[in-house]
Amino acid sequence: MNSIKSTALEPTRSELAGLSYGQKAARYLPVYGLPILTLLLILLFSLLLPRTFPTLLNLRSIVSDKAIIALLSLAAMIPMASGRIDLTVGYGIVLWHILAISLQTAFGVPWPFAVLIVILLGVLTGFINGLLVEVARIDSFIATLGTGTVLYALAMWYTGGRQVVGVLPDGFLSLNGTMLFGLPITGYYVVVLALVMWLVLEYMPLGRYLYAIGANPKAAALNGIPVQRFVMGAFVASGALTALGGVLLASKLRIGQASVGLEYLLPALVGAFLGSTTIKPGRVNVWGTIVGVVILAVGISGIQQFGGSFWVEPLFNGVTLLVAIGIAGYAQRRRGAVVPASAPTSRPATSQSTNTTDNA
Repeated sequence: MNSIKSTALEPTRSELAGLSYGQKAARYLPVYGLPILTLLLILLFSLLLPRTFPTLLNLRSIVSDKAIIALLSLAAMIPMASGRIDLTVGYGIVLWHILAISLQTAFGVPWPFAVLIVILLGVLTGFINGLLVEVARIDSFIATLGTGTVLYALAMWYTGGRQVVGVLPDGFLSLNGTMLFGLPITGYYVVVLALVMWLVLEYMPLGRYLYAIGANPKAAALNGIPVQRFVMGAFVASGALTALGGVLLASKLRIGQASVGLEYLLPALVGAFLGSTTIKPGRVNVWGTIVGVVILAVGISGIQQFGGSFWVEPLFNGVTLLVAIGIAGYAQRRRGAVVPASAPTSRPATSQSTNTTDNA
């Protein structure tokens, strides 16, 4: 079951050959339009809010608030690269942050082992998702929605609607609370993870295999790529990163409650989907995902500093997603129109040579 088709639309050298500067700029607009828009938003808010927006305090706030969302967006984009979607990135973090706290406060598990247990359970959840999608042949949207709902129900059953509180060790709290070079350490986690994922997806066979599966799983299988194994591995990696996000959320909040976590689902998916509309339009990619999360963080921070209400964030998330996907869709239609336009020019030449041969 292929829920998402991954097909890169970045212009090639042959497509750019012979085009004017204006035409080249139009072809590159879908590729770099979102990063340019991000820089323009930063400049605009810096000019309009010179005392609050271009400050280190605001940067710290953005990194602290959006680092976990960036982590979940990167987790979601791994199955997306193979043409699948994983909704447990939003539901799973609810249970994982509760479990990370409960293992330490209620069962006395040392925090390193508690973190390891949570991540292993995330891996197990990803493996189950992979089985449901690749073995049971359930569409990934339906399968992960069902799995995520079960995880959320377990979180509500365990907490009974109450908060999970207790004294947490300093080592566990430092996972999120440490400042490094003036910025929260969670931002550095995201940068390191992004670099590793970029190297794997762009320069290693594993990444090329995932993109090949996302573009055409049947063709990938015919070329000897073990589709089932790689797709299941993508869900396992996504589950592990989601569990890590739950650990960091627990370290940040210091309490566990089932009402916290679901609000991360939409921003995480929006960031991943936005990543498929820039840098390499039509294909999820690491830096596009980072840009997607950054533009959401910058836009929401600026609007809130202007006095925006609580509903501004989901509104901005939805509108930005629609606009970005519209730009990517326009680029795809423009590129598709090039092929029919060039095809008729080759047919008359072929027909003419055939007629000449027949006359001879």
